[in-house]
Amino acid sequence: MQLDQSREKCIVNVCQPGKNLLIAGHCLYSSSVVFTISLGNGCLSNTLDPTYGEFVLTHENIKIPESSKIYSFNEGNFDLWGEKLKNYLDHLRQPVSNGKPYSDSYIGCLVGEIHRMLLRGGIYGNPKNKNNKNGNLRLLYECAPMSFLIEQVGVVAIDGEQRILDIVPEQVHQRTPIFLGSPNEVRKLQNYLA
Repeated sequence: MQLDQSREKCIVNVCQPGKNLLIAGHCLYSSSVVFTISLGNGCLSNTLDPTYGEFVLTHENIKIPESSKIYSFNEGNFDLWGEKLKNYLDHLRQPVSNGKPYSDSYIGCLVGEIHRMLLRGGIYGNPKNKNNKNGNLRLLYECAPMSFLIEQVGVVAIDGEQRILDIVPEQVHQRTPIFLGSPNEVRKLQNYLA
């Protein structure tokens, strides 16, 4: 009985909206190791210098561009999306004012997508679909922390209707769709989804 009460209390304590976070970050391990963090007042990245075995500040006070012609969606699921989202993607594939369409840059790794977003802007989407009505990323330990981190640089993060950081989780492993990106790009998406 006492174990069930302790477990329930733990779940209640954990299931808080992302706006209550105080700190978030990610570590990207690729051709270099980059540790990005926000303490709630801006965002900075540090890159591991293997010569000294220490992280060196490489990106201070990161700011995202208002617009960027990069999009990142797993288009393998295109046929499973709603018509409004399909129309939005069709719009992105059309030539823009300079004669070129948006550039598709799907990585398939949330941390990689977030890191590219921090440096170059654009829009990323992991929407719900016919097979995953609630999306496939976890709200508490994927979407909320990454949304907290990137909102510090001016990125907007939504589930298609509301801000990710305002969602109050009902379950620890609750899933959610997510769209995040440069403010102007997210506004365009919202116009299509409205």
